[in-house]
This record gives sequence, C-alpha cells and structure tokens, in this order.
Amino acid sequence: MAHVPNPRPAGDFRTSYAADTSLFRTHLESRLTLLLVLAALTVPLWGSNYLLSQMILIGIYGIAALGLNVLTGMTGQISLGHGAFFGFGAFASAYFASKGIPVLIAMPLAGLLTTAVGMIFGIPAARLKGLYLAIATLASQFILQDFFARAAWFTGGPYGALAETASLFGLMINNDARYFYLVLFWVVVSFLAVSNLTRTRDGRALVAVRDHYLSAEMMGINLTRYRIMSFGISSFFAGIAGALYGHYLGFVSGEGFTILLSIEFLAMIIIGGLGSVSGSLLGAAFILLLPQAMEVFANGMAGVFPSIAQGTAYIKQMSVGAAIVLFLVLEPEGLIHRWRLMRASWKLFPFSH
Repeated sequence: MAHVPNPRPAGDFRTSYAADTSLFRTHLESRLTLLLVLAALTVPLWGSNYLLSQMILIGIYGIAALGLNVLTGMTGQISLGHGAFFGFGAFASAYFASKGIPVLIAMPLAGLLTTAVGMIFGIPAARLKGLYLAIATLASQFILQDFFARAAWFTGGPYGALAETASLFGLMINNDARYFYLVLFWVVVSFLAVSNLTRTRDGRALVAVRDHYLSAEMMGINLTRYRIMSFGISSFFAGIAGALYGHYLGFVSGEGFTILLSIEFLAMIIIGGLGSVSGSLLGAAFILLLPQAMEVFANGMAGVFPSIAQGTAYIKQMSVGAAIVLFLVLEPEGLIHRWRLMRASWKLFPFSH
C-alpha cells in the first residue's frame, strides 16, 4: 500500500513497544472514539425509525464485511462465498432458537457453528491461491445454497425458517430502538476484537502471509494454519452478522444469500479499504446508501427528463457496479485512504510534507 504520512503531535514520544502498538495512537483519538460511541447510544432517543433501520443494517453488514476484510484484506485470501456463510449464520441461529436456546446465546453459537463450516471449506482452499482459490470459494457459495434448499430440517427448505425475537431478562427486543443497542454492542465488540487482533503475533502473521507468503514461510509461519484460521475468523463474523440479520427480519429465506450478496460484501471492503477495520463500516454504509441516494437523484431528474423514471431500478443497480469500477481505477485503497490523506494534510498545513 502507498505510504500515507501520519505525523504525531509534538512531544508524543514512544518509549516502549506496548506504547508504540497501542490501540489508539493519541489520547484525542481515544476520546473521539468514545464520544462517537456515546453519541451513537443517543440515536434511538431522537432518530426516526428509518434512520434506526438503516443504522442497524449498516452495523450488521459492517460486521460481515469486517470478517471478509480479515480474510481478504489482512490475509490476502479472496472469497466469493461470504454471502452464503452470512446466510448459514442466520439459519443456524434461527435453528438454535427454535430448539429453546435463548436468542442472545443462539447468536454466538451460530457464529461458532459457521466458524466450523468455514474452516472445513478453508482446508482445501488454504492450499490454493488466485483464480483457483476464487473458484473454490465460489463452490462453497453454491454448495451452501443447495444445502439451504434441501436441508428442510435445518432451514425450512424452500419455505424458510422463522427467527424468534430476542429477549434479555424478560425484556423483548422487539423494536428498532432496542435492536439498535444489540447491534451496536456486537459492532463495538467485533471491531475492538479485530483491532486488537492486528496488534497480536497472529495478526502480524496474517499480514505477513498477505504481503509475501514465501518470505512468511521462510520466517517459520505456518501458511496452512493461518489461512485456515483466517477462514474461521471470517466465517465467525459472517455468522454473527447473519444471526443478527435473521432475528431482525424475523424470517430467514435462502433466496437472500446469493452470489450477488457475496459480491456486495467484496464491494464493501474494496470501497471502504482493504485491510482497514474502520473501512469495513464505511464501505457497508456506502454500498447500502448509494442505491437509495441514486433513487432520490433519479426521481429528482425525472421532473426534467421523464424517461429517467422508467430506468430508476437500472440506475440503482448500475450505481453499485460503477462505484466499484471507479474506486478500483481512481482510489484502489478505498475511502479510508482518502480520510488518512485529509487528516495528514490537516496536521501538516500549511506545509505539504
């Protein structure tokens, strides 16, 4: 990746390795993050139901994109089956809840079961790379889709499965305001977990596998182990996000977990920034809100050019594809890279470097 200047404030000296690898680089950064979380806690008090529903979906997709970013952004393994693992988590949580397990416990159980499934697919994929790996993960997408349609005891088959409402100490989490807090909890936990993973020995090993696998192997890093582990971590977050998605809708159907969803997850991490934790959330917000913004734009233009009204659906679909192409050409390191450049320019002003 291109070097982005990230100057420290004057007087900020690091005297230990732990200080140099701290989660937040400055006290201001940690306080702003805490302030952002506290501000998010107040959203249900003043936000509309529409805003809450969009933020819930951004949080859910952000967790799933974060998992894919561990696999693709940190380890360099591509996956075209992430949407299917997302769906498996939704079905697994609905299944556990139907057997009498509380929903809040069924969710992490679904994540663990999805982890096991992801690692099974990761075993053969760990020895592949490039186009061969893409095809192997594409096979997992279609295998799981076929499983969703045939395993009626687990998924309800073509009829789908009901996902029970979550509750905590008798309090039903049955509206957007309460569900927002549940999703926010998992967003904070997930993003903190991956942020800390990047600072550990295993996290650095994953990055080494991505940057140059031959050098990593010469350094004693077990490539197969870390590639399978990255599949497991990626599947865990996909399973958690799928469980949150299923219980939010109250119904899980296999029709929503197609290859198109897997491509959208890839678009989220490309646009947000490969290998970036916060970029996963930015990419999820961009992919979710872009079609809606294009619909508003098309409806506005329809007043001047009436023929545009007939092509609104096409414009919404095209906008996602066009955004992926434009980002790959103009900003391949995603939105987070642009944000880092803006932050560096602000710190260095009026000097250029």
